[in-house]
Amino acid sequence: MDLLSAQTAICAMGRKLLENNLVAGTWGNISVRIDTERMVITPTAEDYTKLTPSDIPEVSLTDGRFVGKKPSSEWRLHAAIYAARPDIEAVIHTHSMNASTVASTRRNVPPILDDMAQIIGPGVRCAAYALPSTKKIVRVTMRALRGRNAALLANHGAVCLGRDLDEAFTCCVILEKACRAYIEADFIGGAKSINHLEASFMHQYYLRKYARKNKEPRDG
Repeated sequence: MDLLSAQTAICAMGRKLLENNLVAGTWGNISVRIDTERMVITPTAEDYTKLTPSDIPEVSLTDGRFVGKKPSSEWRLHAAIYAARPDIEAVIHTHSMNASTVASTRRNVPPILDDMAQIIGPGVRCAAYALPSTKKIVRVTMRALRGRNAALLANHGAVCLGRDLDEAFTCCVILEKACRAYIEADFIGGAKSINHLEASFMHQYYLRKYARKNKEPRDG
């Protein structure tokens, strides 16, 4: 994606996250990879409803040098994800209600829904607690993301990945749905997990077959 297109897409996604109650105020952040050396990411402490493409800073993936407004303080986490995952082109960090609730318990979420297994992988890990914007939060989050397209951040929120921005958004929606199901299932005896091998198979099948033609998880 070229620079202006990526900046424009981030502005639109910020409003979409607000409309879907996945972020509030200026919390959370969104990035898109431009190439092997650059990304664009939401600026720090800016109202999503007022963002324009020129507000979205361009940031070096190697040293954090930027052009434009000051980037989100979580730029290091986004850069680390792009460095470790060449398949990933977009990252969204949310503070959505259900994901944040489960993150506050520091629990992992087992693969309890088919669409969760497809787009995220065989379960969602909760990264150990770390202060925001630190080297530790990068380290523990990268560990939690191994083999997954999402992770919970203890007492904080969640991070979701995608091969494009739309897929990253879908990942946010599915994670929030899965966390809500996990919470509510506790009231009727607890959720029953899909077999780990079957969940892993669904995720790989989605990545290799479905997703290149259709970014939405589907039945059958």
